[in-house]
Parts: sequence; C-alpha cells; structure tokens
Amino acid sequence: MSWSESALTFDCQGESLPAIISLPANGMAERGVLIVVGGPQYRAGSHRQFVLLARHLARHGIAAMRFDYRGMGDAGGELHNFEQIDDDLRAAIDAFQHAAPAVREVVIWGLCDAASAALFYAWRDKRVTGLVLLNPWVRTEAGLARAYIKHYYRQRLLSAEFWRKLLCGGVDLKDAWRSLVDKLAQARQPAAPVAELGLDASLSLPDRMCEGLRRFAGRVLLVLSGDDLTAAEFREAVAASPDWQAQLAAPRVTQRELAEANHTFSRREWRDRVADWTLSWVRE
Repeated sequence: MSWSESALTFDCQGESLPAIISLPANGMAERGVLIVVGGPQYRAGSHRQFVLLARHLARHGIAAMRFDYRGMGDAGGELHNFEQIDDDLRAAIDAFQHAAPAVREVVIWGLCDAASAALFYAWRDKRVTGLVLLNPWVRTEAGLARAYIKHYYRQRLLSAEFWRKLLCGGVDLKDAWRSLVDKLAQARQPAAPVAELGLDASLSLPDRMCEGLRRFAGRVLLVLSGDDLTAAEFREAVAASPDWQAQLAAPRVTQRELAEANHTFSRREWRDRVADWTLSWVRE
C-alpha cells in the first residue's frame, strides 16, 4: 500500500513541538498509533526504530505519528521528564487527529520511560484505547539492586572470564564483597504500601504505574526483552506485587517476549518482530 509522510508542528503550553506523521494513501484505519519518545532520544528513536515502525504501519493502513516532547530533540521549552508530559501527550493526540481526521482511536506506543508515561496518561483520555508498552521503566533503588543481584552476579559466576581473573588475582575480593553487601541492603528496602487513592505521588513508581494500568480500560500489548536490565527490573517488580500480577493476567493484556533482544532492539530482526507484533495487535 502506498503511503505519505509529512512534517508538522503543534503547540503545547506555548512551545512548538515537531512531529512526523505517516499516512496510508487510502483505506486508513480508525485506529492510529502515537509513538512517544523514551529516555534522552528524539522522534527517530534508537537505530531509527520509530521511523521504521511508523512507515511499516502506514504501509499496512495504520496512521502513525512520532514527535518530540518539550525539551527533547527539536522541541522548544525546558526539559520535561516522563512524569511531566501529560500536556504534551494530549496536545500530540489533538494534532494527530487534526492531521488525520479518520483516526478516532489512538494507541500510545512507548519504550522505556515512555511506557511509564503512557500508563500515567492513558486512563485520563478516552481517545486512548490501547497501549503498547516495551521494557517499562520501573526503576527504584531497591528494584535495581534486586535485578542486579539476580542477573549480574549470576552472569558473573557463570562466566569463565570471571573465574580466570579470580584465579589470577585480578579480582578485588574485598571490593566485590562490599559491593554485594551494599546491593543486598538496598534490595531489602521495603516497597511503599499500595493505596487506593489514585496516582498518589508518595507511592513508588511501580505502584503508581500499576494504578494507572488498573484505571485504564483499554487493551495492552506488553513486550519485554530478555537481555535488558530494565526489563529484568520490571519482572522483579511484577513478581513482588500481587496487584501487578492481577493486572497483567487480565484478558485485555497480551504479553510477548524477545529472549535475545536488548533494551532498544538494536538488531533489525528484533525491530521487525516488534513492528509485526504491533501491527497484528493494533489490527485486532
């Protein structure tokens, strides 16, 4: 299917935000995809993943828009973190539907902390009917320590290089022991209690994200990489939380795993797999 691509700008709180919209030439679906930047990136994404994904969707009849939120890429304004971009997401959806009036429903697609931002925002906007969340960012000091102990130290113990260095005196045992003790202490920090009061800022990041998911009524596609500490932290957070487990067990949630992939899906076959999963899921 033929498609077109064009640039536009839109206003958010007095700042100009740039966007690229990819549109099918005809036969556009009512459901479009808004791709949100995660981490210190801009609208192209790592390894041009956002560019390739938007074009793939447009080629198959799905409109897609990617943009820079305030302070990122070519957007104006002070830098905003992922917990401060509700206005950016709302303005982006306004601009997306203005440029593509056939789009009645919006799926927010977010990697890393953009996935976290999507969970904070989606339940507030009825136009958002779906979320694609990739390696969601749930980092807390305790969560990072638990993931570090479980994955890093296990890999070290299974590494032939580590044992070679140890036998040759190349490992500072005192320093290594001190590091392990520190991580164990951090990992034992208790999580904040879950409240039923909404997205209370006093709750931990994972708990606020879980509450956002509970409030959101739409469908969710969750994609996790196997070779990624962020994804490992997310799994640890879910394993420690009956609330997370209950939300992810709901029929509206579809989960996919890419065992060999890293955080940003740096290989073409991994990006293609994610794009195909996204397309199939959006079409359902």
